[in-house]
Amino acid sequence: MMRIGAMFSEVFGALFNKPRTQPYPVEKIPAPPRYRGKLVYNPETCTGCMLCVKDCPAEALELLVIDRKAKKFVMRYHSDRCVYCSQCVENCRFGCLEMSNDQWELAALNKEPFTIYYGKEEDVRTILEPAAAEQTEEPCTQPA
Repeated sequence: MMRIGAMFSEVFGALFNKPRTQPYPVEKIPAPPRYRGKLVYNPETCTGCMLCVKDCPAEALELLVIDRKAKKFVMRYHSDRCVYCSQCVENCRFGCLEMSNDQWELAALNKEPFTIYYGKEEDVRTILEPAAAEQTEEPCTQPA
């Protein structure tokens, strides 16, 4: 059992010391230089070799091929599956992938923001338009 005098010395000592925690949302501290945050994809240098997809242990990457000869690819990245191991970055021979150290606040309230499409804007639109058309179609009902 703690003595009363020792307890009061701890209480008064804590009153005059600065808190050890940091006020996070107000004061942001930069991440370390080698911190593994959000995956960043450069479609200009991608050749479609798919080493990143094959070596991802969490199956968080998909390379959607639009036109292999014209080198048109869209990378679908599931950040909710990613374990941030950086295996895809290590195996990319052309430097298309890197882990950002400044984009690491990735929390969201629903699941939609966790699927990210990387690529040229027109290529991403080519992939997303058929999916959007399927969602807007109403199911067929046959008359009874």
